[in-house]
Amino acid sequence: MLDRLQAQELCDQILKRCENNPAELVQVYKEHALTRFANNSIHQNVSEHNLTIYLRLLLGKRQGMASTNRVDPAALDQLVSRARANAAASPEDPESPGIAESSPYSEVESFDSLTATYSPELRAKQIRTVCDSAHEKGLNASGAFSCGVNQISVANTQGLFAFHQITEADFQTVVMSEDSSGRAQASSWKVENFNVESLGSEAIRKTELGYNPRMVAPGKFSVILDPYVTDDLLNMLNMYGMGGRMVLDGRSWMNDRLGTQVMSPLVNIWDDGLDPAGMPMPFDTEGSPKQLVNIVKKGVAISPVYDRYTAMKAGTTTTGHAVPPHFPVFFHAVGPIGFNLFMQPGDTALEEMIRSTKRGLYITRFWYTRLVHPRDCVVTGMTRDGVFLVENGEITYPVKNLRFTQSYVEALANVEAIGSETRLLKSEYGTYAKLVPALKIGEFNFTGVTV
Repeated sequence: MLDRLQAQELCDQILKRCENNPAELVQVYKEHALTRFANNSIHQNVSEHNLTIYLRLLLGKRQGMASTNRVDPAALDQLVSRARANAAASPEDPESPGIAESSPYSEVESFDSLTATYSPELRAKQIRTVCDSAHEKGLNASGAFSCGVNQISVANTQGLFAFHQITEADFQTVVMSEDSSGRAQASSWKVENFNVESLGSEAIRKTELGYNPRMVAPGKFSVILDPYVTDDLLNMLNMYGMGGRMVLDGRSWMNDRLGTQVMSPLVNIWDDGLDPAGMPMPFDTEGSPKQLVNIVKKGVAISPVYDRYTAMKAGTTTTGHAVPPHFPVFFHAVGPIGFNLFMQPGDTALEEMIRSTKRGLYITRFWYTRLVHPRDCVVTGMTRDGVFLVENGEITYPVKNLRFTQSYVEALANVEAIGSETRLLKSEYGTYAKLVPALKIGEFNFTGVTV
């Protein structure tokens, strides 16, 4: 693991090789360990230590990218040479904002020494409690428990240098019977912030509740949604409309809705990279300080998030939401998104949402969701890992999985209650995380039954 001084020295070595060419580099160091289990037994334990350097070099309005995970002098020479060659072969981009000037950013606590050094033995001990409990009930548990450290350094030829390290922990499990399943997950930058045994019990309880599911006819239902479903709603709204590029291109659900009431007044969504309740990151990979952005406030669409490129085109300033270079290509096509999303909790317990429902569905998870129409964020997908019919305030029986096609904007316009508890859920892409509550929505459109 590099300390701040070592990271800066390595950045300086690379930038000196760029000579008079403006350049920006991002160093991503990962030290991650993962324990996987299936059939109530651990079957894999792996760890990864890797430093990857991403260099962007400018020749006028042309720019080239190159990357390496070697740090010997010859490799650094090759890195700069490839970036320069790629820039020379690229077309000019007259809208390029160039290289960022150095800006101060706020430090935020997000490193936990226990999480950074959490051993395979400790992970195995906690996983065993879940597997033993599942085995005792004749169920089958699978899942993964990961811990690790991310370090990100950003530097450029304008004198900018930013350094941050964050620990990560995530546990998720699926417990299955012959005809039912249940899932649970929790994430944090402190491994002690969630209880693995409780998460296992949650998944087991849902599996047992799901025995012998029955068929229900598709249609419009009132729904009570676990935080895992809220996570999907927020993710799709984020990927297909909360960023400046989507708005500028006219592809966002925020187009023609900014400043208007589009969701229930109960709904508040924002992005804040400095809040330690999430997965904090005080700057983006352009070195721009993260800004708190109110995206939806009391149901009113307020603002998308921006990186430097989209901010310049929109005539505003960056909010610190550039997509990291190590993220998949899809993210770069979408442009800036919220990486530290929050939905404000309400004052209603999940049990009260169920008690207040005359007839509806309690849904624990969505799966395989795909965009149908971007301007309304219409999404199709399926339920998974537990769907239950609610009648007269009680869960009456489990039902078979359903397919839905629904505008997520309209769904959040029909929010009737928001849960008082939240769950932090990290995606598979590093520190992209959302803190979300349960929801009760008055109407949700189901179009078919899956078998």
